[in-house]
Amino acid sequence: MTATRADIPTGNVYDKYTTANPIERRLMARFLERLDRSLPSEPPARILEVGVGEGEVAARVGARYAAAFVAGLDLPDPALADGWRRRGLPGAFGDIAALPFPDRSFDLVLAIEVLEHVPRPEEAMRELARVARRDVVLSVPWEPLWRVANIARGKYWRDVGNTPGHVQHWTRRGFVALVGRELEVTAVHNPPPWTMVAARRRP
Repeated sequence: MTATRADIPTGNVYDKYTTANPIERRLMARFLERLDRSLPSEPPARILEVGVGEGEVAARVGARYAAAFVAGLDLPDPALADGWRRRGLPGAFGDIAALPFPDRSFDLVLAIEVLEHVPRPEEAMRELARVARRDVVLSVPWEPLWRVANIARGKYWRDVGNTPGHVQHWTRRGFVALVGRELEVTAVHNPPPWTMVAARRRP
């Protein structure tokens, strides 16, 4: 069965990429710098971002690898599709636990701030590994720092700092272990308050 946005609560729709808050801008600058460092040195020919959202990361990665084909996938949302068309980003609706692509379809697969929303992250990881020919880059909130940061800024006190829609929670070690069950982990970064993992498909 294909998931829809009604099935998976996304909760947090805050646009962190264009925030005017100076502290959040510094955090995002560090996050994006670590993302750049996590990307492969060997240029990929085909790139997929799963959970592409509005396409901010896909656009950044596409600018770095200008010759690459870049595609996105997300849950069904006509507003997102309109944004993809405006950016010229090929996009599709689908379920991360049942990706509509053949094995080894993409040289680089991205899942940035996605898996915390996914009810079955182990299935999602298997699918990300399956469609990857080479490199995979993933990020999730770094727990418990994420919740502490939310409480410190006066958010989500009733939920003990948990962002609405976050149904999975990982420490650095726990997330690295999840990724390592399907892929070879090559680098780990912790730009607060996130964990970011670069990995490669095993031979």
